Amino acid sequence: MLRTLEERDIRFVRLWFTDVLGTLKSVSVAPAELEAAFEEGIGFDGSAIEGFTRVYEADMVAMPDPSTFQVFPFEGAGSGESARMFCDIQMPDGSPSWADPRHVLRRALRKAADKGFTFYTHPEIEFFLLADHPTDGRRPTPVDSGGYFDHTTHATARDFRRQAVLALERIGISVEFSHHETAPGQQEIDLRYADALATADNIMTFRHVIKEVALFQGVSATFMPKPFTDLAGNGMHTHLSLFEGERNAFHDPGDPMTLSKTAKAFIAGMLFHAREYTAVTNQWVNSYKRLFGAPQPNAVNEAPSSVCWGHLNRSALVRVPRYGKPHSARVEIRSVDAACNPYLTFAVLLAAGLKGIEEGYELPPGAEDDVWSLSPEERRALGYQDLPHDLSEALGYMEKSELVAETLGEQIFDFFLRNKRTEWDDYRRQVTAYERRRYLPFL
Repeated sequence: MLRTLEERDIRFVRLWFTDVLGTLKSVSVAPAELEAAFEEGIGFDGSAIEGFTRVYEADMVAMPDPSTFQVFPFEGAGSGESARMFCDIQMPDGSPSWADPRHVLRRALRKAADKGFTFYTHPEIEFFLLADHPTDGRRPTPVDSGGYFDHTTHATARDFRRQAVLALERIGISVEFSHHETAPGQQEIDLRYADALATADNIMTFRHVIKEVALFQGVSATFMPKPFTDLAGNGMHTHLSLFEGERNAFHDPGDPMTLSKTAKAFIAGMLFHAREYTAVTNQWVNSYKRLFGAPQPNAVNEAPSSVCWGHLNRSALVRVPRYGKPHSARVEIRSVDAACNPYLTFAVLLAAGLKGIEEGYELPPGAEDDVWSLSPEERRALGYQDLPHDLSEALGYMEKSELVAETLGEQIFDFFLRNKRTEWDDYRRQVTAYERRRYLPFL
């Protein structure tokens, strides 16, 4: 690695980590300082990072993970290339920080490994490309008027997806598909499956790269769950699988759906605990506008709002896709949005699935109907519970969840609840343009 830095004239190495809410943090070091960074880490004030620590115990250390070293050949602008590594956050005594989202996921993966499982994930990430980026609450303008799988031609960012995919491939992030999504300006790029920790790192890198390529092309990109009232929102449908060595633990050739007992118990765990972990997978006030804010009539809505599963059913919370080869057996969770913290999200999804396996949860009958078209009474008659309708309701379920508390650890669990309660309180006291427009004329 040090030889690569010298040979490629790399002047800056960025050391990355995330706060509890999934915001990317970065400190740059010169190559000459890296050896010391590997031995001693980079000290920083943890009390200045969302959710990390209190001011009287603020000293924390970012330890670079050399396995995540990657050159960024498209950054440098003639002044030498840059590189990045992800960091694990430690306390001054060398122990892992319980406030580090990466450590939360590592703990969950170790628990799976103790049972003989490796956890793989494959995200389909949606985002909007915008011709502008208003910060005063005005409606932004999509870069095109295209729809699902359209081959769009537009004056701005005309070659965006190709440039973005090339940039991702150049830094070792494999892309499986890319295409235009259902809404004007909406794009989807699917990352190839990898172990959950590598995928979470890749998602954080993906967001950075997408925003950088967009800025280079004179537009902006947003992963906001629901930026438009009348259009579909940005999801991150995620495919999940467990392997035992080289064998896919979700595959059973003797089952009518080729699903193993392990897979069925895993799905049952995800369903049973769905309302408890939704505050993590959908962590913003705006997230629930995507789940329950149906777009304009006849528009495509792919966000689930009911706790159910189905074989090939895209209206269900958990879908079992059709697959050919045994190693491709997987399940897809469809509620997750593109603005989640991927480390915490993967940790709680894995914990819920493993709980189903440990306790032998029974999988309820699958949904055969279009769940979106059912009335509330029909959904209740079929036993389909709603996901939380807003962030406050989701926090209420999370607050009572032993599973989520154990998975996140006390420090992140308590901070997350406090932070999100504050966000909800701030939101609900706002007087909106909708209220003034609706009520001022006659009240």
